[in-house]
Amino acid sequence: MVYIILANGFEEIEALAAVDILRRGGAETATAGVGHRNVTGAHAIPVIADMTAEDVTPRAGDFVVIPGGLKGVENCEASEAVAKLLKAADECGATLCAICAGPRALCRLGLLDGVKITCYPGMDGQMAGAAVCGDSTVAAEKRITGRGPGSAIDFGLAILRAAKGDDAADKVAAEMHYTKAQ
Repeated sequence: MVYIILANGFEEIEALAAVDILRRGGAETATAGVGHRNVTGAHAIPVIADMTAEDVTPRAGDFVVIPGGLKGVENCEASEAVAKLLKAADECGATLCAICAGPRALCRLGLLDGVKITCYPGMDGQMAGAAVCGDSTVAAEKRITGRGPGSAIDFGLAILRAAKGDDAADKVAAEMHYTKAQ
């Protein structure tokens, strides 16, 4: 199962592109609102999440995704339920994923210490303990990170690749007529 955490102020393209790609590829995916199911993205797009973050019980093999959108990340960081969820996901062996400003929520919990990641340009200094690079996406050590909104498709495909394999990710990319920018 892939759980995409939505807090008010989340970056819509980063969250919803991932949901779309994962569902196209046959990965069981649910959105989880922080504190409630009705959430509003950074650009005033309202979304009704499938469940709340408090309802998520991660298991080995699951994926937990934190989209960017600075306000959304701040709201995730302020949530005890999200901190508990991320720690539980790490402890059980789930894969932690974050894009844009999202990796900061993982860094603040020490969940990216020594891991190669990418994040939104200019946020590098807020990624204490992580080894930050400028790649579009990075998959390392049961962690998947993305750079920003322009990396949303790459990020979604990287999660799908980890969840369902190369064939599923390649098929979805081909069906979407996606060609990675040079």
